[in-house]
Amino acid sequence: MMGAGGSVLKKRSMMLFCAWAAIAAVGCGGRGGGRAGGSDLSGTIEIDGSSTVSPISQSVAEEFMAQNPGVRVVVSTSGTGGGMKKFTAGEVDICDASRPILTEELQKTKENGVEFIEVPIAFDGLSVVVSKQNDWADHLTVQELKKIWEPGSTVKSWADVRSGFPAEPIALFGADQASGTFDYFTEAVNGKKGSIRPDYSPSADDNVLVKGVAGTKGGLGFFGLAYYEANMDKLNLVAIDNGKGPVKPTPETISDGSYSPLSRPLFIYVSKKAADRPEVQAFVKFYLSKEGVDLIANKAKYVALTPALYDMSLKRFESRKLGSVFNGKETIGMRLEDLLKDEG
Repeated sequence: MMGAGGSVLKKRSMMLFCAWAAIAAVGCGGRGGGRAGGSDLSGTIEIDGSSTVSPISQSVAEEFMAQNPGVRVVVSTSGTGGGMKKFTAGEVDICDASRPILTEELQKTKENGVEFIEVPIAFDGLSVVVSKQNDWADHLTVQELKKIWEPGSTVKSWADVRSGFPAEPIALFGADQASGTFDYFTEAVNGKKGSIRPDYSPSADDNVLVKGVAGTKGGLGFFGLAYYEANMDKLNLVAIDNGKGPVKPTPETISDGSYSPLSRPLFIYVSKKAADRPEVQAFVKFYLSKEGVDLIANKAKYVALTPALYDMSLKRFESRKLGSVFNGKETIGMRLEDLLKDEG
């Protein structure tokens, strides 16, 4: 039989345990929690959009579903433009985007009554790549990129790009017009979204672009850094000189902005209506948790935001901060930290 003193100790132990459990439960709601938990969650989350962001959402979705078997997360890839078309019509819960929502897309959300939360999730550097057979173009200036890719370009061979380059025919591969990568690259290099020479080989599938460049001696292409890193044995990375010397995209040069003008933030756009569902809330919080960030950096191989920026992203989502900080414009030359701080 337990004495009075033992009974008191038992009650105190139980109270301490309950208090610890309550604190832990609260803590799991923030970025430090890591585990998604919530085995009682159920439902389907529909995601569509960027081929650049898709590997991130797919990695996060796989782990989230492993921890929450009652939830099905479907990640489709129709490009940022294609995803936005569905998202602004209210057809999907989340849009993966490799650029901010544009003015015409904002107008569609108003027309269709779709409210949304803009959530930055990672950084990326657009990689300019050539084939392994190319042993002459280890770097290009931004002006040379413009000379190659601008509408009306007369560049037909590498000799047209720079004196000393061989007279090897140049073959161009890049994102199609539904892609946020296309929008960003044309704005950054040619000065206007959608401005590009028509005689290049476009694709919404980055793996098709990899194959095209790798299989052509004079090939030149652009896509997200993760696709280069997954195909380093087939491609050479070209450093870009924006006036301060050649710089290659790395986690450091992308996050500090020195890989300019081809560094960019990546996003998920979450509809407010979907954000009210428990399974979507849990998924987005898991996306921004330490475990989610580890998947972004180590499994999907993208450049993680700073902890302060992830805290800002989580705050935007939890407070249901509606709309975009970019007002329909591209992000070139804009610092994400400044834009998010300015909104308070």
